[in-house]
Amino acid sequence: MYADGVVQGRLAGDLEEAARAVRSARDVLVVTHIDADGIASGGIASTALDRLGKAHRVVFEKKITDEAVASINGAAEDLMWICDLGSAYLSEFKREGVVVTDHHIPDPRWRRSQTSIDDFSGIHHLNPHSYGMSGSYEVCGAGMTYLLSRAIDPANRDLAFLAVVGAVGDLQDNRESRLVSLNRSILEEAVSAGDMRVGEDVRYFGRDYRPLVQFLQFGNDPPVPGLSDDAPGCAAFFSSLGIPLKEGGGQRTWGGLTAGEREAAIAGMRSRVDEETWGRLFGEVYTITRFEAHPGLRDAKEFATALNSCGRYDDAGTGLRLCKGDLTALEDAEKNRADHRKHISSALAHIRDNRLLKERRFVQYFDAGGEVRDTVVGIVAGILLNSGEARRDLPILAFAEADDGVKVSARAARGLTDRGLDLSFVMKTASGMVGGYGGGHKVAAGATIPKGREEEFLDIAEDLVSSQVI
Repeated sequence: MYADGVVQGRLAGDLEEAARAVRSARDVLVVTHIDADGIASGGIASTALDRLGKAHRVVFEKKITDEAVASINGAAEDLMWICDLGSAYLSEFKREGVVVTDHHIPDPRWRRSQTSIDDFSGIHHLNPHSYGMSGSYEVCGAGMTYLLSRAIDPANRDLAFLAVVGAVGDLQDNRESRLVSLNRSILEEAVSAGDMRVGEDVRYFGRDYRPLVQFLQFGNDPPVPGLSDDAPGCAAFFSSLGIPLKEGGGQRTWGGLTAGEREAAIAGMRSRVDEETWGRLFGEVYTITRFEAHPGLRDAKEFATALNSCGRYDDAGTGLRLCKGDLTALEDAEKNRADHRKHISSALAHIRDNRLLKERRFVQYFDAGGEVRDTVVGIVAGILLNSGEARRDLPILAFAEADDGVKVSARAARGLTDRGLDLSFVMKTASGMVGGYGGGHKVAAGATIPKGREEEFLDIAEDLVSSQVI
């Protein structure tokens, strides 16, 4: 139990029961998601199992499909440890020895089939929704996986930094520009262990490696007038402050500014935005001290981006190696990250150049077809939503071709969820009505639907959104 009492009562008891199940297993199959949260979860679980001396293997899944369910139900291992996945499919698991550490909205069919969500002996289900917490901002999949690793052995507290990486990768710090609730307690564990340092700064990507102009030019979440997508404007901004862009023949970075230079630049940015935008732009940043000498990993956002880049380009194993401290994987991860940036840039250009973003009365959407990978279309949708090019008072739905149909990703601004929007319900319900499946969080969700049913899906989704938003 944490000293601050955040982990207590039923959650503490359930963690200990699941820990006993892991400790007593002969061998384990870890099934985890391909995004930063999922890969960090897999790294935590695999390291904890290594330390127990348990034989195990790690399998990465884009989503839980019928094939994945069959594989889990038929696996030879004693125990299935399913991370950052699984909660939405609890009723499909038909075997003993299943541990789920997830944060997505649970399967309501399984809840109805039990007198209590936690009393089914075959499944140890650890999910914040079961304990009255949000899985969108209070704790992520890696956080729940970390809590279990901590229950298995308190020495695993040195894995807390990976749970922070998972939370940041899942954008759980965006709501208040800082981590809160159970995420906060885990962050404090990482700081106490000497693995992380908390500071305040502009929260754009690339503080340690992007040249100054690119740092502000490509910063669009949120955008700053006269700087975002405006290279000449950024150069003029730094020039007006007397901040040189180069030093010793090399390009300077935001992280390389002196304290006075950074203070002046922050004040200049503050003068260009309103209070709400500033609250999203400036806030906490998290440095991983154990990777201080590695610019691509020492910032939690950059570490999470490296993991995302690996998983979404069919190389999650490289991300897992990074999580387990194998720095020989860094070169491959950097290549994945470079490919990721190029694909995101070309995807945004394709949508803009072809004017694919369209509006209905209650939703906005774009269909990228086969031009954008299904694994990153949600990221692209999120960037557009925060870029000023899309309306923030409408949810955005993004379509992309996938191997098993059409992937749909949905994103919304927090203000819409405060007014009643629940994208998890929208995606799950609308996809089910056209022969697909889906789920996720209120503010971000996804689905897979049959090809050719896109318009019908949009009609249903729009009706659902209109009935929710007050």
